[in-house]
Amino acid sequence: MFANVGWGEMLVLVVVGLVVLGPERLPGAIRWTAGALRQAREYLSGVTNQLREDMGPEFDDLRGHISDLQKLRGMTPRAALTKHLLDGDDSFFTGNFDQPAAATPAQPAHPTPGTERPVPDEPARPPFDSDAT
Repeated sequence: MFANVGWGEMLVLVVVGLVVLGPERLPGAIRWTAGALRQAREYLSGVTNQLREDMGPEFDDLRGHISDLQKLRGMTPRAALTKHLLDGDDSFFTGNFDQPAAATPAQPAHPTPGTERPVPDEPARPPFDSDAT
């Protein structure tokens, strides 16, 4: 729960506690907070043990489903779509579609003499007017 709290944050909390509570009430407040956290942790572990006893082997199945949900929670929308709808094939997003071989005829890089194809005439482009745009 407090894994992200570093020493700098702890120091700020102690200084704020000293200012708000004063030096005579701060140790009692720290003891009370530590006791409350310990009781909450014991209560939660007791609830977990009780559920494990009541549900039996179904509890492990439930934990498996919860871990699957945790994996989904960390996914981006693109990764979730790719995994569940597209079976891991991300060519839809990258645009690497497989083209049929007959659709693009192979042309040699350097045509041999006499085999050049006639270049079709390109339509004439209208003159470019930079002042018009």
